Amino acid sequence: MVFDPSEADALRATARDAALEDPTLAYVLLDLADRGIDLNASRTWDDIKAERGITQAAAPASEEQRVA
Repeated sequence: MVFDPSEADALRATARDAALEDPTLAYVLLDLADRGIDLNASRTWDDIKAERGITQAAAPASEEQRVA
């Protein structure tokens, strides 16, 4: 996925704003703006969990998990 020029400029502007507080985020945003991202090389969270053997234990029926 390659960003169009206006999207890339917006990413660069966000990177400039974030540079002092979070230089790592700024670096990632600049890299995305310049190179885009290869979605074919991306993995889903489910793939990563399976690779690492992470399983999610089912919550008991009396304990619902809520997300705000």
